[in-house]
Amino acid sequence: MARKTFISYKYNEAQELRDNIIEKLGEDARYYKGETSSSPDLTDKSTETIKEYLKDMIYDTSVLVVIISPNIKESSWIDWEIAYALKEIKRGDQTSKINGIVGIVQKVDGDYSWIANTGTKTDGCSYISYDNGKLYPIINKNMYNSEPPIYHCENCEIWCGDKGSYISFVKEDHFLEDPNMYIERAYEKINEKGNYDISKEK
Repeated sequence: MARKTFISYKYNEAQELRDNIIEKLGEDARYYKGETSSSPDLTDKSTETIKEYLKDMIYDTSVLVVIISPNIKESSWIDWEIAYALKEIKRGDQTSKINGIVGIVQKVDGDYSWIANTGTKTDGCSYISYDNGKLYPIINKNMYNSEPPIYHCENCEIWCGDKGSYISFVKEDHFLEDPNMYIERAYEKINEKGNYDISKEK
């Protein structure tokens, strides 16, 4: 089943990937609630006006897709969008649930080495680690935060990148192969939120 989705991204370096995601969603792109070419130009609007516009788009969604690009921390909005999506917001008689969130790691110059490092433990288990300095605190706090810890390998205590994190990361190539699968995985975590120590403040 398709989910209402908002894509959070840094416009000047991730717009092409945002467009590719929407294209790969095919007919399910009708459930996409984020910015499009027909969205109003908010360039000269106040911060509060922009926030209200973003709130209206995010409120009705179930999954937030965050594009992890090299200069993500320069964005004025992405960490705020994540924080808003993780809150339960009451409007009238309705209260929104927190969103499931998945981070899509952008490929740069043909690979992911700008943020991802791979290695092998002494027992032969492979792992991926990310440069936390390139990420917002609200992202770092919601990675590897399952309670109790969910490990890919219990022996060497390598965290499970998917189930071990409320915000899990997926490489761009993998996500584009089947975006709905990864969106659904993020959605399923909403009902499992009690299994995570979720940080809601940016």
